[in-house]
Amino acid sequence: MFDESFSDAWKRRYGTDPTFAPWEVSPFLRHRSVREFARTPIAENTVRALFAAAQSAATSANLQLWSAVSVQEPGRREAIADLCSNQQQIRDCAWFFAFLADHYRLARAARKAGVDPAGLDFLEFYTMSVVDASLAAERMACAAEAAGFGVCYIGALRNDPAGVKTLLRLPEGTFGLFGLCIGVPGGECKAEIKPRLKQEAMWFREAYDVEPDTAEYDARMKAFYVAQGMKGDVTWAMRSGRRADGSEKQMGGRTGQKGWVEGQGFARR
Repeated sequence: MFDESFSDAWKRRYGTDPTFAPWEVSPFLRHRSVREFARTPIAENTVRALFAAAQSAATSANLQLWSAVSVQEPGRREAIADLCSNQQQIRDCAWFFAFLADHYRLARAARKAGVDPAGLDFLEFYTMSVVDASLAAERMACAAEAAGFGVCYIGALRNDPAGVKTLLRLPEGTFGLFGLCIGVPGGECKAEIKPRLKQEAMWFREAYDVEPDTAEYDARMKAFYVAQGMKGDVTWAMRSGRRADGSEKQMGGRTGQKGWVEGQGFARR
């Protein structure tokens, strides 16, 4: 369904034609968030292969501080959708995974081996678990897209950590970081490649640039917003600034996350 060439995908990302022709990276540039899925099943063996890709991602010190819970039973899928801001793509996708920061498994194994894993209380280990889970999920997402499927990350899994804990029966030492929808894009799916900041605004040479140019991106995003039925006079900087204003409306119930994470046994030191 999504078959842009490298040149076309590059232009959609950055607004200019590429000046070089690299090896075949087009599949990665074609990524978009798919929110309209056909209710087409994906065989479990296929998903086992995708999960193997996730487990093949780099993991700090081979600690593997992440896990994922798939939610397939219709009633439970409905419940997880309700907990995640009532997003329809969660109901429609073929597979839904909740990716977790997971210290529980290592702590249990260490204690069985006669070792006290007291260091898991440090913020560093929580950071490692978030990095591990993110790398694994993105490897799985890339594999899914290479196989012709669509994906959509769900940050709203963090909206109601207590509800997610209860539904997924999460023990202490685990925390639901984000969800991942995988499925066959629907026939009416109009997901587009979203423009990104130019590389010079994110890729700095030798030292950080404290005055990166984002005005060019504001101008380029206007056409995208209009095409998506959004207000073109509200720039990316304005939208993003509002998203980060710290209000309960923007935080979506996540303002108490620090206490919750600590209560689950993370980042206590």
